[in-house]
Formats: sequence, structure tokens, C-alpha cells
Amino acid sequence: MGREFGMSGERASWPLYEVFVRPRRGLNHVHVGSLHAADDRMALLAARDLYTRRNEGVSLWVVRSDAITASSPDEQDPFFAPSGDKVYRHPTFYPIPEDVPHI
Repeated sequence: MGREFGMSGERASWPLYEVFVRPRRGLNHVHVGSLHAADDRMALLAARDLYTRRNEGVSLWVVRSDAITASSPDEQDPFFAPSGDKVYRHPTFYPIPEDVPHI
């Protein structure tokens, strides 16, 4: 679906989409890859065909790459520094049972 597959002409100008799959209920969506598509519906169908061929997921998200706002790795220290002084956000004041998943 991308340039790496010999895409040319009009298809080369299709927007890039990021694809997220939730492997099963109760888990978070995980980024699995990217693809080019003419519109949202085509992106969803292409993502289904490319990334869930073997029933890998129960939910699928596609998001245009140009709609994602992200922090910069270069700003990691100053951007996340304000949370460092909020020790109450970290589970250090009580024991966590070993049989509690996803903590």
C-alpha cells in the first residue's frame, strides 16, 4: 500500500494512516504499522486485510498520520519533568499482589 510496493502517480499522494490493533478484549490498542489509502474507509479495509489476516485482533483503529500530535523525544526531560514531583502517582506506598495483572 505504500511507496515501497511500487506505488506511483495519484496513489503516491494518498495520505498516510497509522494502524492500531487491539489483540483481545481488556488490552490496549497497539501500533502495528502504516499504510496509504485514499480515504478513511479504504484505510480501515486495507488495515483489516493487511494486519488482521489471522484473526489477530478484536478492534482496529486507523488514524491519519497528519492528525497525530506527539511530544518530541528531544523534549523528553522538560516535557515529563512536572510529573516527577508527584510521588503519589507511583505505586510505591503499598504492596501490589503478584496475581494482579497489567500493573
